[in-house]
Amino acid sequence: MKRLLIVAHAPSENTRALRDAVERGALGETGIEVKVVAPLQSGPDDVLAAQAVILGTTENLGYMSGALKDFFDRSYNPLLERTQGLPCAVYIRAGSDGTGTRRGIETILTGLRWKMVQEPLTCRGPWQPAFVEQCEELGAAMAAGLAAGIF
Repeated sequence: MKRLLIVAHAPSENTRALRDAVERGALGETGIEVKVVAPLQSGPDDVLAAQAVILGTTENLGYMSGALKDFFDRSYNPLLERTQGLPCAVYIRAGSDGTGTRRGIETILTGLRWKMVQEPLTCRGPWQPAFVEQCEELGAAMAAGLAAGIF
């Protein structure tokens, strides 16, 4: 069975709703095991056991959350030569524009040589219920692509 790992920083009710929506969307696909882990509890072994990853973060001071950055700090070198081409997707909950957050994540993913399989989803501005639907669609699309062997 293929595993989809969701590493998501979810410090608030709204961000937990986004994380849960990504998971719910992914769970709609048969033949895919979905594992959800907070960045501070996740590490290289979780990534090595997965065939695809979804990363979720808040925008904090124009950058990714410290928790997601910590995940990358602990995981980057152990994964560098072992996960090239790993399919991944990203969602960002941005109170501002999310540009710095996206740029920071993309820089790290480029170094790891992971493959972004879709444009990062940026849920920007004041909270909108549509963010939940967008995140559910992201999870569903990622799981469907993994199940179908598209990536």
